Formats: sequence, C-alpha cells, structure tokens
Amino acid sequence: MKTRVGASWFTWFTIAWLVIWAIQLTPVQLLIPLQLDSPDDADGWIRGVVTSGLVLAIGGAAGLVAGPLAGAWSDRTGSRLGRRRPWALTGTAISTVSLVYTAFVESAWAVAIGWIGVSVGVAVASAALTAMIADQLDEQRGAASAAVGSAQAVGIIVGVAAVTLLGLDVTGGYLLLAGTIAVVGSTTAFLLPDPAPDVGSAVPEPVPAASGALADPSFRWLWAGRLIVNIGNALGTGLLFFFLLYGLDRDKDGAEDDLLLLIVVYTVFVVASSIIAGAYSDRTGRRHGAVMLSAIVQAGAALVLVMAPSFGMTFVAAALIGVGYGAFMSVGLALATDLLPDDQDNARDLGVVNVSANLGQLLGPLVGAGLVAASGGFALVFATAAVLSVVGGLMTKLIRVPA
Repeated sequence: MKTRVGASWFTWFTIAWLVIWAIQLTPVQLLIPLQLDSPDDADGWIRGVVTSGLVLAIGGAAGLVAGPLAGAWSDRTGSRLGRRRPWALTGTAISTVSLVYTAFVESAWAVAIGWIGVSVGVAVASAALTAMIADQLDEQRGAASAAVGSAQAVGIIVGVAAVTLLGLDVTGGYLLLAGTIAVVGSTTAFLLPDPAPDVGSAVPEPVPAASGALADPSFRWLWAGRLIVNIGNALGTGLLFFFLLYGLDRDKDGAEDDLLLLIVVYTVFVVASSIIAGAYSDRTGRRHGAVMLSAIVQAGAALVLVMAPSFGMTFVAAALIGVGYGAFMSVGLALATDLLPDDQDNARDLGVVNVSANLGQLLGPLVGAGLVAASGGFALVFATAAVLSVVGGLMTKLIRVPA
C-alpha cells in the first residue's frame, strides 16, 4: 500500500534531479558548443554547429540503450541497498568519471566518447530515480513529476550560472560538474528511501520492453509524442548559444551572459507551470488537455523567433517555451505513470519514457545543425520546432488510460 510522502522526500528527490539535469544540460547548452566552436572562416561556425549536433546525437543513442536496460535490471535487483539505489550510485559514478575525462580532451571524437559516458550515466541514474515515483507514490505522482520538470529548468540555470559567474573555462566547468554529481548524487541516493525486495527472492531475467508497456498502443503514442515535442524543444533551446553568436551577432563574452539571462527567464516559467499544471492534473485527473495545450504554447514560442528574431523577442520566446515545456513535461510524465501495466517493471518502462525525453533533447541539436547547414540561418530551425511541437502534442489525443 503506497502512502503519501512528506517534504523531506520531495526535497531530496528534487535535489537529485537538479544535479542530474545540471550535468546533462550545462554541457549541451554551453560547454560542448564552446569546446567545439570553430569560427576560423566564413563557414567555420556552421561546422561547429554540425559537429556539436553529431556529438550530442551519439550520446543520445547510447542513452537510448542504457536507460531501459538499466531500468529492467533495477526492477529485478535483489540487494540490501534496495532495487533503485545501486543503480543511482552506478549512474553517478559513470557520469563523474566521464565528465572528468571530457574536461581534458579536445578533438571532436574524444569529446564524443566522453559524452557517451555522461549520457549513459545520466540514463542509468534517471531510470532509477523515475521508478521511485511509481514505486512509492499514488496520488502525488503529478507533484513528483512537476519536481522533475522544475529541476530540469533550475538545473540548467544553476550549471550555466556556476560556470559563467565563476569565470570557469571549459575544463573547470566539467570538473565542477563532476564534483557536484559525485557528492550530491551519492548523498541523495542514500537519503532517498528505497525499500529492499524480499530477502532471498529470485532475480528473474529482464523482460524485453516490447512485451511490457510498449505493447500498449497508448504507451507508444505517448512515447512518440514526448520524443517529438522534446526534439521541438531542443531545436528552440539547444542551439541558443549559437543563435546568440551568429543569428543575433552577439560577441562571445556577451553571449554567455545573455544565455544566462534567458535561462533565468525560462526557468521561472518552467518551474511555475510545472508546479501549477502538475497540481491541477493531480486534483482533477485531467491530463490529456493540459499536455496538448502546453505543446501548442511551446510551438508559439518558436514562431515568435521566426517572425521577430531580435534579442528582445528572445525573452518573450523564453517565457512562452518555459510555460509550455514545464507543463508538458510534468503532466506528461504523470500521464506515463498512469499507463504502467505492471509494478514489477516500473523502472524498465519509465526508463523507456526517459529515453524519449533525453533522446529528443540530444537529437534536436543534430536536426537543427542539419537545418542550419541547409539554410545558412536559424529561421528554418525555429519553424520546424513549431511544427514538431504541435504534431507531438496532438498525438496525446490517441492515448487511452485504462479505467
């Protein structure tokens, strides 16, 4: 019987996700673009955009495999530490080592190897943490999902602000992230409750994901919709630093400060909309409409940058995309937990859900890089983001929650 958890559980759960998002998104938004930027000639900046997109996509592919696999094994882990904690600690260790490695390499391929490690570590830890929602909560799932969404936005700003305000170079930024996940990730893994399975119980072989939640057409529509909306979000945010540099002609030092300001605006609206929408969906049980509307709001943000690509309007777009994405992620994750078919496979199935978000965030820059290379600018990137957001949101209409 699941019981209501208190403020302590939510505090440690949110902090854990805050660090997870910081170590994943700070390199995406700032460190990898700085590391691979190559404005040595007229076409150099486009090469930097394309290289960054390829590196991020390679990491995303690794996470696609690692997340569900780690989730499946955590569902069947027999340990005195619990089912989820060993995997949260494993993901923390992999991420830490990979961030340290990436801090000291320069070539694109070496950065790609490091980013694969970071992506795998994040996927493993995320699978364990997400499963705790389904394991331990019932009527508080929307609130916990809101915590995940809010932590995503705050994690970006904490990471970028730390690197920018402390005046760290790329190496220092990676090392700061590595130290943070090593300390905070390990601490929260031990402080979050994780009931151990029955002593002596057998540990069965993992069951392929296709025989679980993915066998349900509604779950497949949810997965596809989240993937597409996250690609749309990443198109609008993943190339933001390059957009400031080469779309709005901001100088590099100024662009770093501008990026931080925009992330602050984005964060405020993501957090607010995540909390409000998550609480509303818990209270009313109505999740479909909120998911669709939020995706459409995100599309509106991208259209703002198509029609008025100015520095001032980027703040309007940042606010709108924050409102849309925050609500989409919190209510969408709660909707995913409503579709889970078997408590014994929560981590595996929610690991598959995590892949849709993580893969979308990492494929977006690759798609965007191709669009920039094809058009020589950013208008096509933002227009595509708007279309994908609408399409992904409308897929929610095809989801049917079991009675």
